[in-house]
Amino acid sequence: MAGNSFGQALRITTAGESHGPGNVVIIDGVPAGIALTEADLLVDLRRRRPGQSKIVTQRQEDDSPEILSGVFEGRTTGTSLAILIRNQDQRSRDYEDIKEKYRPGHADFSFDAKYGFRDYRGGGRSSARETTVRVAAGVVAKKILRQAFGGEVVGYVVQVGDVKANIPDPAAVTLSQVETLASGEPNVVRCPDEAAAARMIELIEAVRKDGDSIGGAAEIVATNIPPGLGEPVFDKLKADLAKAIFSLPAVLAVEYGIGFGCVTMRGSEHNDLFVPKRSTGGLTTAVADLVTTSSNRHGGMLGGISTGLPIVLRAAVKPTSSLPIEQATVTRTGEPTTIKTKGRHDPCLLPRFIPMAEAMVAIVLADHWLRWQGQAL
Repeated sequence: MAGNSFGQALRITTAGESHGPGNVVIIDGVPAGIALTEADLLVDLRRRRPGQSKIVTQRQEDDSPEILSGVFEGRTTGTSLAILIRNQDQRSRDYEDIKEKYRPGHADFSFDAKYGFRDYRGGGRSSARETTVRVAAGVVAKKILRQAFGGEVVGYVVQVGDVKANIPDPAAVTLSQVETLASGEPNVVRCPDEAAAARMIELIEAVRKDGDSIGGAAEIVATNIPPGLGEPVFDKLKADLAKAIFSLPAVLAVEYGIGFGCVTMRGSEHNDLFVPKRSTGGLTTAVADLVTTSSNRHGGMLGGISTGLPIVLRAAVKPTSSLPIEQATVTRTGEPTTIKTKGRHDPCLLPRFIPMAEAMVAIVLADHWLRWQGQAL
């Protein structure tokens, strides 16, 4: 199958399915000497792991990574880095009665239309299970960003259904605010606005009791990103970021900066005005050290190239398509029938979507950083 690789200077290739033996990623382009252990990978994998709270799927997976190559004595060697995550709790029998039926909202029909054959167990290759190894690759990319220029990528939930969070300053949100409530308890919905988080949980539990699901939106913010990342035309930073986020399951829309809010604005309202940057006391002639903007409606990118301001992205994530309530559908031969999906599914995808989106943003930024370094004299 084509399209299993992503990136240029930092390139990931994944393989695996929801109910196969496991998923694997091969990462090419990782600089030598970066400290990396399997314990490092577990931090974000635990954030993505199923069964972590009552508002996510109860499939139980350890998601324990195995580093197969590319690391020696705790540091990357600069050669291909391979990471394997085995599947342990797949229940293929839950899908036996739907192998001839098309699940509404899923890729069953489109896979049959393309290949004439599909792995019906849990969605096969189109399952979000594949994102385990992307999250592992994202940990490596985050390490590159931190080591190169102190870059950070933090995501959080900004909306579930009609419940919206109030986030005055996206760049000020910390990982601890996303993961932990002020009380010290886990922030299971990963929304830093605690009042909104409580309402989100109530809504998710209500739709789950109805046998239904609910959609929402995530915001991903990258800070301390230097100006200059991205290319002017086809490889604009915003284009690669959009492709990266759209490559994740269930994403229906991506915007950055003011996004769709620009459609009602005049140019005089929308433009971010250039201003002198506050002096750090040193002598410099680099434009990046002298100039910034007074606002960030452009979301940290102009002309497809980073400006040094926080990169702010939002993704709309659809409701989970697999539902335990009966819905109308057809068989592979076009005969009308009904379907009720068994198995264990998230009533809302957003809490586990966050580390997936962070990973893809980090991979793009690390890739463009390495590409930029390769262009310098």
